[in-house]
Amino acid sequence: MLDKYNVSFSEKSIEKLTTILERKEYLKDEIILNQGQISRYMYIVEKGIIRQFYYKDGRNITEHFSCEGDIATCLESLFLKEPTRLLVEAIEPSVIYLLDYAKWEMLCDEYPNEFNKLYRRIMEYKLIVSQRKADSWRFESSHERYERFCREFPIVARRASIAHIASYLLMTPETLSRVRAGIL
Repeated sequence: MLDKYNVSFSEKSIEKLTTILERKEYLKDEIILNQGQISRYMYIVEKGIIRQFYYKDGRNITEHFSCEGDIATCLESLFLKEPTRLLVEAIEPSVIYLLDYAKWEMLCDEYPNEFNKLYRRIMEYKLIVSQRKADSWRFESSHERYERFCREFPIVARRASIAHIASYLLMTPETLSRVRAGIL
């Protein structure tokens, strides 16, 4: 499940990790974390797709997608223990493992070589994805943003709704349809 982060674990550390994971199943459109709640978890996606989004001017804007093998979280809320402005939603039936952050920190202290390396890789990945998205919004045309999205998130590009993808790319669904048709 965490293969993409390329960290090897001892049997003992895997055993410890599994004791602090809580498996939950979510229905399509079910809210996992609501705006105003304090995030306590990192969400490991075993099956399905979840998205982080927020409301602005009456519209919902997708901030990030996570699918099988990804880890999602509302970092600011998790680290600062403040209410989040983001919501987390399953956009298709999903199986998610909740990783309690306080217990994760203790595990990192107990097995620093393995879990701190994984933690670093997760944070590096999140920073890179965030920077690429910001650069894409700043420097790329709508067509280039869509092409990048399809390259970087092919599973999400095939399975998420046009409305969710459009909001992620800061387009209207109509604009995205024209981009996909090659009109723009």
